[in-house]
Amino acid sequence: MIYGDNMSLKTGVLMIFLTLILVAAGGIIGMILGYPIEILSLAFIMAILVNFISYWYSDRIVLSMYRAKSVTQNEYPKLYSIVSRIAMNAGVPMPKIAYIPNNVPNAFATGRNEKNAVIAVTKGALDILSDAELEAVIAHEIGHIKNNDMKIQTIAAVIAAIIGYLGFMGRFMIFGDTRNRGNSQIIGIVLLAVFLPLAALIIRMAISRTREYGADERSAQFTGMPDQLAKALIKIENSVRKKPMRKENPATAHMFIVNPFRGESLINLFSTHPPTIKRVEKLNELAMSMGRPQVSI
Repeated sequence: MIYGDNMSLKTGVLMIFLTLILVAAGGIIGMILGYPIEILSLAFIMAILVNFISYWYSDRIVLSMYRAKSVTQNEYPKLYSIVSRIAMNAGVPMPKIAYIPNNVPNAFATGRNEKNAVIAVTKGALDILSDAELEAVIAHEIGHIKNNDMKIQTIAAVIAAIIGYLGFMGRFMIFGDTRNRGNSQIIGIVLLAVFLPLAALIIRMAISRTREYGADERSAQFTGMPDQLAKALIKIENSVRKKPMRKENPATAHMFIVNPFRGESLINLFSTHPPTIKRVEKLNELAMSMGRPQVSI
């Protein structure tokens, strides 16, 4: 119960932070356009609207970003069986399953709570992971569900995406025609272009990387096979290094079991995940305590 209250507090703080950022951005845009009071008021109204949408619809927004499609037991019987078995072991309701038509192997969990949770798996993960590795990955995502991580992760992804888009608008304005702008307007545009991406980065970094360690431990607990999760992490990491995701939004990176956007932008110098080698080391410690084989790094 304390954990749930803590998550509610963090979600509230995140939304207050969003409101302040959008109002500040509105003030800067108002200064640029010459209507500071009007646009500041509009930004406040938009912040309330965005908070509402982020809280209630962030999971649907994230799934739509990846063109995720809900699938049935008849369509993917093996995947459905794995999810059903692990959910039962974990003591959580059966989550919905979504298929992402992307060749980069990965997976994430989303939803506001256990009752409306969704586990999304890419085509790439289904193609390259063994049954045992896939089971370990699914158990990791169900670990996020069990630990109540999904809501704040999903809301943070949508908020970071919105702020990142506003920052893109600021950068676009920088490279536009500045001949007819005053010095204060140019300064405002630069602030918009620099401040907003930084704010989006802070939001992503605020999602504690220790959540991944916690979900890794849950996977070992639910399956008894920490070595299989270690193998899956290495396999996914190597695949991402060769061919990362390119068209999707990096604001969602923290939701995946492994960051799928390696090398895509400078923002990824600030990692959203613990190093895979460190995760494998911890999983090897668990494997030793469970009498399972260790995985070479």
